[in-house]
Amino acid sequence: MFRKLTMPELGRCSAEEYRQQPKWPLAVLLENVRSLQNVGAIFRTADAFAVEGLALCGFTGIPPHRELHRAALGAELSVPWEHYQQPQDAVNAYMARGYTIVALEQCKGSTRLEQYQHDPTQKTLLILGNEVDGVSETLLAHCTLCLEIPQHGTKHSLNVATAAGIALWAMVGVKNQQY
Repeated sequence: MFRKLTMPELGRCSAEEYRQQPKWPLAVLLENVRSLQNVGAIFRTADAFAVEGLALCGFTGIPPHRELHRAALGAELSVPWEHYQQPQDAVNAYMARGYTIVALEQCKGSTRLEQYQHDPTQKTLLILGNEVDGVSETLLAHCTLCLEIPQHGTKHSLNVATAAGIALWAMVGVKNQQY
């Protein structure tokens, strides 16, 4: 018989313990994401998959903000983040630190997500774009790879927070349970 696990049974760590635990060498850049609910949801997803942190760029909302907190449920306190006014400055900073730059975008020559084999030892910056315009051409010019989530319905895109969850699951989820 199934029963929901209690909070103690889930064994979740505190925000302080989370900050001390190992993280995947994976960061996520949000380029001009306008919805604070999307930003908060991505904070929660980043926490769930123990990514290194978020680069919040351009007009992407930053903590503290009530609406962001409502979706993040405190993950904005555990996941490290930094703000860059210019997204290009964030990409330059991550490139200088040895990160491979990868976009989640529908591009000519993109790699279908299910065909991608992420190297969990490779430092990677995953770029997620604006809800309407996607990842800018400026940032795409710096990408080593574009990943695409196959879609089989009538819509041409997914919500950015949904797409982030799918991509992060594929990159560090079920196949890489070493943490």
